[in-house]
Amino acid sequence: LAVSDFALQNKRVFIGGEPLSDALVWEKGNRYTFRLRPSTYMQASMLVEDAAKLPAKRWVTVAPNYEYGQSAVKWFKQLLQAKRPDVEFVGEQWPALGRIDAGATVQALAQPQPDAVFNVTFGADLTNFVRQGNTRGLFEKRSVVSMLTGEPEYLDPLGDETPEGWIVTGYPRDSLDTPEHRSFARSYREKFAEAPKCGSVVGFALVNAIVAGLLKAGSTDSEALVGGFRGAGFDTPFGHAMFRPQDHQATLGAYVGRLALRDGRGTMADWRYVDGAAALPGDDEVRALRTAPT
Repeated sequence: LAVSDFALQNKRVFIGGEPLSDALVWEKGNRYTFRLRPSTYMQASMLVEDAAKLPAKRWVTVAPNYEYGQSAVKWFKQLLQAKRPDVEFVGEQWPALGRIDAGATVQALAQPQPDAVFNVTFGADLTNFVRQGNTRGLFEKRSVVSMLTGEPEYLDPLGDETPEGWIVTGYPRDSLDTPEHRSFARSYREKFAEAPKCGSVVGFALVNAIVAGLLKAGSTDSEALVGGFRGAGFDTPFGHAMFRPQDHQATLGAYVGRLALRDGRGTMADWRYVDGAAALPGDDEVRALRTAPT
């Protein structure tokens, strides 16, 4: 968000690849800022489609205590309750990023006896949370819906501790067999001698997106670039995407599936691709959210 404000003040185009904050393109969006990855709203919307089908009525949430975590929980609650008015949220935990007291967090989440858990932790916090949750039985006979957990960056460290059955967003690298992904993954392995991660996909797509915007603009002038990136289409390992003119959010999607264990490693099973355009609000809602002109 600070870089976005710098871009506005200095009239320089900023193409954000990895940030997930909704404010980047809505409440604090501006004409010079564009974003590639599916936002917290988009990923919450994708997960709610499956979460609403669960019999669970009593939910608890756990998320890192900063804008990303707060936004993810806000949208998940709002979107789920819109589909399931019978759902109630009976507990929440907000550990500091990178400093989760996983044992205490798990104990606090279990205390109200929920039917399901919505998790937004990632990285080392996720590993600690899963380990303590497995040890203390938090996930037994409970549904878990989890943002980002199916991405190899966060799934690989879990190894054989991967909890099966969680509904997650992510990247089913090992079983994704589309022509565009096969070509990307093969080239990536040849160049770097390792399998790609979700960040690898985003980086590759980001370069393609920048090239597309430059070519459409036909200039490096800032105002020309704004026009060039609006509506610019580009290819990614997940398929074609574009930057929406109304809010500068890309339509790159994500995969939704369930965690499974195979050969002692975590993976995504029963997955499907959700086009980012299908997970975004309509123009009227965007106009209400986005106060700055595009």
